[in-house]
Amino acid sequence: MALPRAKVSQRLPDFPWDKLAPFKDKASAYAGGLVDLSVGTPVDPTPAVVQKALAEATDSPGYPTTIGTPALRQAAIDWLARNHGVTGLGLDNVLPVIGSKELIGSLPLHLGVGQGDLVAYPELAYPTYEVSAALVGADTVATDSLVALGPKAPRILWINSPSNPSGRVLPVEHLRKTVEWARERGTLLISDECYIECAWEASPVSILHPDVCGGSFDGLLAVHSLSKRSNLAGYREAFVAGDASVLGELLAVRKNLGLMMPGPQQVAMITALGDDQHAKEQHARYAARRTKLKAALESAGFRIDHSEASLYLWSTRGDEDCWDTVDWLADRGILAAPGSFYGRAGSNHVRIAFTATDERIAAAVARLTE
Repeated sequence: MALPRAKVSQRLPDFPWDKLAPFKDKASAYAGGLVDLSVGTPVDPTPAVVQKALAEATDSPGYPTTIGTPALRQAAIDWLARNHGVTGLGLDNVLPVIGSKELIGSLPLHLGVGQGDLVAYPELAYPTYEVSAALVGADTVATDSLVALGPKAPRILWINSPSNPSGRVLPVEHLRKTVEWARERGTLLISDECYIECAWEASPVSILHPDVCGGSFDGLLAVHSLSKRSNLAGYREAFVAGDASVLGELLAVRKNLGLMMPGPQQVAMITALGDDQHAKEQHARYAARRTKLKAALESAGFRIDHSEASLYLWSTRGDEDCWDTVDWLADRGILAAPGSFYGRAGSNHVRIAFTATDERIAAAVARLTE
């Protein structure tokens, strides 16, 4: 049998996290053990109210629907209206997905983007935007300047506010101008808003807010996740909202592929979206950890840029290369993510998560302030 002309994996950028392995080994050898602040994975318990809902829904013998139950989609609509001022959404404006990374990684393929098309994303960006475009052979550009895109209109333009990795929040005026620019060119504008409830020194606004979109969802999608808000990373619960015609295209493909959120998880997601109290309690935990870690980093000579939202401190020691900063931290038993993982613009920064336990955050603080 003839082999494929080129393996799909050869189209993809190198998986960056493998490069951290020697620094993790060094940090793990530190007395008192590793403090891993390189990945923003939740460590606190899944809310009891959500666990209870999941347990009570475990008798689920039939196939779930790809589009999700009306109750689930309504819960997402109600949450966006209640907490983020998004109005006018109907049931056909929401589609549940099996984690936001799965959606982002497959979306260009599912919408027929391919060779000769352009996909644009921020200069500092979650790597999966690039990966999803590379999988379909599309051209890519990393830029924060719409002017720099030139005459060629992207098929997809990704924005990310609050940003991973920098925590930067885009103001309403910028979002509104970006919407206008995309609509004038027929570009699908997708806003990754997975950190929208992880805000500390700013008030993030959804691209679907009427002050931004003018009450129309045409050409717009917003991606939301419960992983960070509700400690549900292990449940793979997310949804995308916006233009009903685009969501209809996604739904048609996802039906054929059997991409459906399991029924018990849909019930759990309804509960999580409807309960704001657990999210407020988790927000307070992260705020306390952030305050302590930020002060310790600054006392150790770091400058914290942006970081007004998200679960990270975008940290720099000036002109020092990010890998040298990673090494400096590893000498103290702390593992951070080099900013170059997120683009060339991050070469002098490291991304430091404050999602570790209180005990591990305290250990990091002690090591930074010795």
